Formats: sequence, C-alpha cells, structure tokens
Amino acid sequence: QLQASGGGSVQAGGSLRLSCAASGGTINRLAMGWFRQAPGKERNFVAGISWSKDYTKYADSVKGRFTISRDNAKNMVYLQMNSLKPEDTAVYYCAADRQINQITHRAAPDYWGQGTQVTVSS
Repeated sequence: QLQASGGGSVQAGGSLRLSCAASGGTINRLAMGWFRQAPGKERNFVAGISWSKDYTKYADSVKGRFTISRDNAKNMVYLQMNSLKPEDTAVYYCAADRQINQITHRAAPDYWGQGTQVTVSS
C-alpha cells in the first residue's frame, strides 16, 4: 500500500516536499514515480526513479524544479518541489511498478497510492 503525504497550499515560488510511504511490503526492486491530476484533466506523469536510483526521468514541465529521491531502507519515496507555479496545482499520486518504463513512458504502473493535494496560489 502506498500513501502520499506532504501536500498543502503554498504561494508561487515556494516549495513543498511530498513523501510516499509504502506499507505491507518493500519498495526494493520496484521503480517508483509521481503523477498528478489537475481538475478536469487527465493524470500525467511527473517523475520516476529506478529501484537502484541510477535512472531518473522528469516531465518537461518540472525539469530543474522538482527532484525525486528514494530511501529503500525506509520504504520511502520523495518529491522535492521548488519554484512552484500555479499550474503545478493538482492532486499528486505516487506509484510503483517492477518496470521503470511502465511509469516513465506508459503511465501505467501496477500500484497506485492515494493522492495528496497541492495548491499553488499566484
């Protein structure tokens, strides 16, 4: 089970750090990622990281502002979001899959967590 947390309301230019906790199992050997869904829009890929941490990928819209990381020993995945913009407003979901491409290219991971709301005001 995946549970995202750390969302909230922030002004443009601010920062937030999202966390995703995995329970009932281990994230070792699983690729992890973050997606987001804005009101009235489809859910889109944001960032992904391989289980070994040697590969990361970001959506163009967040490159240079967001950083994904993971702590396999703690079963945790993080998304550091800096220089936030109003267009980053969305519900953010963490996800997991055995194959990184299912997250980064196919947006079809096997496991989804509950979302956390991020609201950025101008």
